[in-house]
Amino acid sequence: MVSAHLYVEGGESKEDQIRCREGFRKLFEKAGFSGRMPRLSACGGRGSVFDDFKTAYALRKVGDYIAMLVDSEEPVEDLERTWEHLNRRDQWDKPVGASDEQVLFMTTCMETWIVTDRRALQEHYGHSLQENALPPLTNLENRNRHEVHDKLVHASRNCANAYRKGKRSFELLAKLDPAVLKKHLPSFVRVDRILKAKL
Repeated sequence: MVSAHLYVEGGESKEDQIRCREGFRKLFEKAGFSGRMPRLSACGGRGSVFDDFKTAYALRKVGDYIAMLVDSEEPVEDLERTWEHLNRRDQWDKPVGASDEQVLFMTTCMETWIVTDRRALQEHYGHSLQENALPPLTNLENRNRHEVHDKLVHASRNCANAYRKGKRSFELLAKLDPAVLKKHLPSFVRVDRILKAKL
């Protein structure tokens, strides 16, 4: 039995870390990982994710799958060369022996995943959602993360539970349909493919 541990970006408070883990757990269950779920740790910001990953990677046992799931922050030239992207953008050095499959990206941010599933947004927000204010579904992963986030906030501004990071973002994450994400997002296709191979 492979031991798998995924360090996730998200959750600044203890309560939000619980919600973050729950949101990703529900999404991964719907993607077919029930019964072989990796252990999920919500670490807060990107730097904390990398620190926790490095510690766990140094202490790993043979056969363990240790990975981190982070926002790419910017469009990625080559999704399979994740450490190259992190080194160029964040000056993060790949630990000796680590592979590109140990970095899973939300490209460019978690909000990209959220705005992709229009049905989940409609069901969550109801008629007050201004859907035409959301970014178009074409080339979503090449859009600036601030643009994606701001358009989601703007589209939900008239809703009682208007979008913001934290509790509300993780509630939405749990409602997303993996099939819809795979249709539009190469980064999610890659996450799904790697986890299916590793777990």
